[in-house]
Amino acid sequence: MSAPPMAFSFAGIAIESWAFSFRIWIAVIAALYTGFWLQLEAASSAAITVAILATPTRGEALEKAAFRLIGTIIGVAASVVMVGALSQTRDLLLVAFAGWVGVCFYAAGIWDGNRSYAAVLSGYTVGLVAMTQIDSPDHVFDTGVQRGAAIAVGICALALVNDLLAAPDRHPRLAAQLTHLHRRVRDYAKAMVRHPTSDATTAVLLIREITALRSEISNLATESSSGPVRGAAARSTVVALIAELHAARLLSVLPAASELALQEHLISTLEPGDGKHAAVAQPFPLGTSSDWALAALVRYDREARDCLSALTEGVPPQRVWRTPFYRCHSIAAEAGVRAALWLFLPSIFFVVTGWPSTELSLALVPVIIGFGAASPNPRAVTVLALAAVPAATAMAGILEFVVLDGATQFPLLALALAPIAIGASLLMTRPNQILATLGRMNLIFILVIFSPGNPQTYDPEAYLSKSLLLCLSVALLLASQLLVPPLSDQRRRQGSIASARRELSGLARIARYTPEEAMFRDAARIGQVVATGIRDPRPGAVLDELLLLFDQAAIIRLCDASLAALATGPAAGLAREALQALASRNLRSIRESAAALRDAGNPAVCVAEASAALDAATFLLGKPDS
Repeated sequence: MSAPPMAFSFAGIAIESWAFSFRIWIAVIAALYTGFWLQLEAASSAAITVAILATPTRGEALEKAAFRLIGTIIGVAASVVMVGALSQTRDLLLVAFAGWVGVCFYAAGIWDGNRSYAAVLSGYTVGLVAMTQIDSPDHVFDTGVQRGAAIAVGICALALVNDLLAAPDRHPRLAAQLTHLHRRVRDYAKAMVRHPTSDATTAVLLIREITALRSEISNLATESSSGPVRGAAARSTVVALIAELHAARLLSVLPAASELALQEHLISTLEPGDGKHAAVAQPFPLGTSSDWALAALVRYDREARDCLSALTEGVPPQRVWRTPFYRCHSIAAEAGVRAALWLFLPSIFFVVTGWPSTELSLALVPVIIGFGAASPNPRAVTVLALAAVPAATAMAGILEFVVLDGATQFPLLALALAPIAIGASLLMTRPNQILATLGRMNLIFILVIFSPGNPQTYDPEAYLSKSLLLCLSVALLLASQLLVPPLSDQRRRQGSIASARRELSGLARIARYTPEEAMFRDAARIGQVVATGIRDPRPGAVLDELLLLFDQAAIIRLCDASLAALATGPAAGLAREALQALASRNLRSIRESAAALRDAGNPAVCVAEASAALDAATFLLGKPDS
């Protein structure tokens, strides 16, 4: 395989990264200028909005912006309700605030992507709107309106700059990623055909990489007029890849295909770039369970290829699948309770000490919690924030009292912000996640501490107060997380595996999802478990159990779908008996049902498929001769 072409770069950094950084700087300046022109009280929030929404592609920024508006509206409404009901009882207001943050972080745990971000934003918006106005509750609504207006200005500025400066779309790179994953799934399938063995590590890594693209695919809808169509094609592609991977794994436990020529024909159809659509479309004979699995593998491979073509061309795919997200409500609830406690403990500290002007510090605690909401290790994110705050404080001080030093001209402000905005944005584009996170944190924290105003107030006391309160927020949050540790990786893993076992033991037909969509949901659970990091003394055993539960649930759903197709035909009675055998997990009864369907003399293809699927199920659900 030839090496990919070298990308243009300057100072060792790709031109695309430089272009992104300059777009963010220009958007920050445009947001500030518009906020000053409109005389917004919270004009700096417009610039902070740009920093939060800073993403390299246009669609992702627009989708995140839409959910930022939604989260802000919900948070402002909750602020008005809480302050209106509890303004005379501050202790209860703090308790309600902590409870609201817990509920929002629970919601963030059962969603992903920008929906999760909107839930987190709904939580800490109450702190920024209600807690900062705790001494003047009648200003809460006005503060919320001003914040909403500033956020709208920031969104408009970023969207305009991205359009004028041709921010790239995500779908070309996404198509390239999916094509590469398709090639790897094909290689895995060919290995399973030639040498049927269970390679848990390769399968799990493929599952994690495929399912991790789910949140990115949702961004395609806002890229262009063809975005929704491309998004549907991308979703169908990842579902087809997961189904193809399952069919390949099924071959590792089934007897070898009936004919060597059949294996070679299958392998030839999986060769990339052969263009033999007619050969691929030819049906395989369904004499055995292996033949049925081979046919399923070819069918899903063809689906993945067709959906990839639809994604590239921007046309509707022939088959549309959804990508359900696995939600563990118990794990999300535990994470929500911990988030509430992390906020409640600093609140107790402030009440006991009686320090003045600590509302900002209390309001910033849930913001820092929000940084780690999507991370499997929130405490590590807090440690990063603790490292970023001193650097941001120093740079904000240099910017305000050394570089600007009393200047009031806006062009000077724009030039002074250039190194900070461009440098932090360049860090965001680094593949190292620690550097990328530090870059985003520094840009946000610098803008929070500096708080550009019109005119700028060069007040050393205000600067020191904000800096100390921000440091205090992070320090108190870290102390709370040491007292109440975040949900451990082992607890997350145990909860996910336990839920998979429960679902398998009571698995019945789920009309909400097709078998392929349900496969993707179960695969997403595996991806979440692997993302936590498997530190088990026997990691192979954990991976094997995860994949076994995934394979068993998938084959049961496929059998159920095949038998459901016979519910109204002449084989309806045999189908009902097979469903009962499948529900009881009685291998002998399942084999007898498969044989009865096979010997019924019904020439329909669906009958042969159901029989072969039941045969295949016996190899995954237990020993074939048990």
